[in-house]
Amino acid sequence: MRIAHLCLSCFYIDSFSYQENILPRYHKNAGHEVIIIASTETYLPNGKLGYTAPGEYINEDGIRVVRVKYRGILPFSIIKKLRIHPGIYRLLQSFSPDIILFHGLCGWEILTAARYKKNHQPVRLYADSHEDVNNSAKTPVSRYILHGIYYKQILKHALTQIDKVLYVSLETRGFISDVYGISESKMAFFPLGGVVYSDEQYYQKRDAVRSHLKITDNELLILQAGKFNKRKKVLESMASFSSVKDEKLRLVLIGSVSEEIENTFFQFLNRDKRIMYLGWKESSELLDYLCAADVYLQPGSQSALLQNAICLRCPVIIDNVLSHQPYVKGNGWLLNDANTLSHVLSEISRHPRCLIDMSKNSLKIANSLLDYKILAQKIIDGHF
Repeated sequence: MRIAHLCLSCFYIDSFSYQENILPRYHKNAGHEVIIIASTETYLPNGKLGYTAPGEYINEDGIRVVRVKYRGILPFSIIKKLRIHPGIYRLLQSFSPDIILFHGLCGWEILTAARYKKNHQPVRLYADSHEDVNNSAKTPVSRYILHGIYYKQILKHALTQIDKVLYVSLETRGFISDVYGISESKMAFFPLGGVVYSDEQYYQKRDAVRSHLKITDNELLILQAGKFNKRKKVLESMASFSSVKDEKLRLVLIGSVSEEIENTFFQFLNRDKRIMYLGWKESSELLDYLCAADVYLQPGSQSALLQNAICLRCPVIIDNVLSHQPYVKGNGWLLNDANTLSHVLSEISRHPRCLIDMSKNSLKIANSLLDYKILAQKIIDGHF
């Protein structure tokens, strides 16, 4: 089959492990013809979101990527929200896809994809949605004008040609129902996923990293990763960890530290020799560290690292929010006022063998719900 991934309502970042990277990779590896048509929004060398030049190239997976400029005479701050791009219909015509996956609901060009499908039946058109109250429509102007009028009207006209709107979380389901008026019958759950390794791959990576870190089989590696700021609650993690006096516990932190917390962060780090800060790691290397972890910790805001951690057999300690609930079934803890992080860490210290079964349960969840190989095949089969 010929599959077009359109990343025109979101960023597309080469060599990362986001959904927009992994799904095209699996489609390509399965022998399908794949193209990625993307905006110019990406990560810049300084690690911040920005914009690159339009152009065409072959990415690290051997997939053709076409980056398209924004169209319009208004200020860039406005046209990057309108998300109108020239030449999208022509690109689709030249590629002639059997399946189009439009990543993100918020943009003009979903109308172009819908028009292409209408004129080229039986092409299948899916649109996924990552929008929720945590990342979208956070001001009155954005909520009631940009999302409530502009994006909503675009979707109203495109929905007749969209086969399914794929929401990545339960919070996303609520958002697109409330804000855009999309019916339940039009939606399907399509979570962010991760890579599931074979036993041989998993234990090879696990042993290599633990040996490098000088962590023995009797010690427990608790891992937290990401862009550390107040919302990630890494300072609370460090304080709770230090309150549990168990020399078998190790806390490994991987990521960047924001200026707003760095002084306190390094004070905590210097006080407890059991805490290791490893700085920033590339996404492929971070997966190796997840293999080495005995527990994945995410007490703050949501991150796709959670799904990767579950796919790599980690028991999890995560914030008790609606979108996390499908991922905790005998494989970890949801944090709340009664079940605090200090309480959970103390429980792990007293009963470390509970992690053995929890790790097995994480793998079960991964195999049934989160394996990107299975998710990619759902796009091919159309079974949601």
